[in-house]
Amino acid sequence: MLALIQKTQSLFDQSLKLDFIAPLLLRLYLIPIFWMAGTQKLSHFSDTAAWFGNPDWGLDLPFPELLAALAITTELAGAVLLTLGLAVRWISIPMMFTMLVAAITSHWQNGWLAIASGGGIFASEKTIEATERLGIIKDILREHGNYDWLTEQGSVVILNNGIEFAATYFIMLLALFFIGGGKYISIDYWIKQRWGN
Repeated sequence: MLALIQKTQSLFDQSLKLDFIAPLLLRLYLIPIFWMAGTQKLSHFSDTAAWFGNPDWGLDLPFPELLAALAITTELAGAVLLTLGLAVRWISIPMMFTMLVAAITSHWQNGWLAIASGGGIFASEKTIEATERLGIIKDILREHGNYDWLTEQGSVVILNNGIEFAATYFIMLLALFFIGGGKYISIDYWIKQRWGN
């Protein structure tokens, strides 16, 4: 049994030669998320700034134009730098801050769940009620629409807009902050190889 454990541990140790894959996959996952978020905000800058600053239907943040510009810059620069594997640890900091601000100002009041669910430990009265409404929506679509066609590309859901996605992206960025962009497929790695620490 001890020999089997040692052999398995040796295989695990050999897998460290591929340890660049994890940070690369984290980067590849996050790139389109931040690029799309940034370009969407940029293409509707005045609406984004209005949403950031409006106390009635928005986030009621001070200096909404400045904060919108900073969020857009962080998201777009972050996507580019993650693509290149350049300054990954540095850009992770403002990107994590952006996710914290989003979680607190835009998602916190909705709880954890991104998609409304009527069950599980993160379900709330709001999400349970949303799933009841979703059942009514589906009944209406079945009766008055082509439900099979409408749902052949995916299910009908109700967005709860909780902190789930922002928290997930924050954790992924935190991992990149600690491990960097990874070996081989990262400009940071080659800079370090050339010029050291």
